[in-house]
Amino acid sequence: MTAQLCSAGFPPAVRGASRPPSARARRPRDSRRASPERSRRNGGGTLSRTFLTISCLLALTSTLPAAAADYQRGAVVRVAQIYLSPDSGSAKLAEMDRGREIIVLETSREWAHVEANLTEERTVSGWVLDKGVVRASTPNGDKILFGEAVDSEDQASRRHGRNGAAQDAMRLYYCVADYFPTSPLAGEAMYRSADIRWQLEKADVSSRPSSRERESYLREGMEEKYMKEVIKKFPGSKWADLAAFHLIDNKLCGDWQASSKCPVKESEIYEKYATDHPQSPAMAEALYDAAWRWSALIEIYKTEDEPKKSEEARAKAVALAQRAASQTASEDWGARAQRLLYLMEQGIPTYGNVTQ
Repeated sequence: MTAQLCSAGFPPAVRGASRPPSARARRPRDSRRASPERSRRNGGGTLSRTFLTISCLLALTSTLPAAAADYQRGAVVRVAQIYLSPDSGSAKLAEMDRGREIIVLETSREWAHVEANLTEERTVSGWVLDKGVVRASTPNGDKILFGEAVDSEDQASRRHGRNGAAQDAMRLYYCVADYFPTSPLAGEAMYRSADIRWQLEKADVSSRPSSRERESYLREGMEEKYMKEVIKKFPGSKWADLAAFHLIDNKLCGDWQASSKCPVKESEIYEKYATDHPQSPAMAEALYDAAWRWSALIEIYKTEDEPKKSEEARAKAVALAQRAASQTASEDWGARAQRLLYLMEQGIPTYGNVTQ
């Protein structure tokens, strides 16, 4: 699943303006060496042409970037029609979804001439009504985009919500961080965008046959670029901690196949996360995930005829579950940890199809 996000850039004509074509001269067809007298005779004209060429290039490169700087980026918070000319009676070229980025080339009364990114492969140039276009200069623009993203996310959560609302929210959240990097909402917005993308890709990956492979390297994982961007741009924040927690998904086994190797490895990963991110909102969840895996090992080690390791697994599971239950930041995971402790105390298996 791919989708075009807010991204820096200018229209092709403007992007190329700051990169003049190579001035490397071609070899003349007549490769005979010119005589010294001829060279001296033409030297003055050649020098004048050289200075003229350099002057033109300097003028070109000094004016075009300035013109490029006049273009504004924006994102739409409504479904917008793109017209061939600034007239609603003209031909419709395309339709833009919420969160799609545009480059405003010029404005004419209530119209804006734009270049719109409809998909990663398709860009359309045309006219749109200059309504619902949020720019970096729009007052409270970060809150407007964030609010539209929240509304789209709510639509996506409904049973009969708007089609494509999750992707709309993903783009809109990213635009908040992209256009307003110093906003108090920037970190959360970038994380929410990455989280939505992660969940959509995770659902897709989980539906493939390779998802049941035991080793993580044998199956395709989720794209990590956007989570790592959150960690890079907002280091030490709770959003970076949550992004790091998501990355664990790509290290997990698809199917344990009743072997102790996978739950041992996964538990160690979660324990390391809890050690490295002591202030993370996902701290209790990480401890619970580690505790549950050790509780599963109680039964797995029995099937492997390892009674001593089974008792050691019980001790580790109890210790980790107690730590998870003591975390006051998350009532849900604390309660689940208490339930896990109760099951182990009662000798009720937490893994497998064992019935008593």
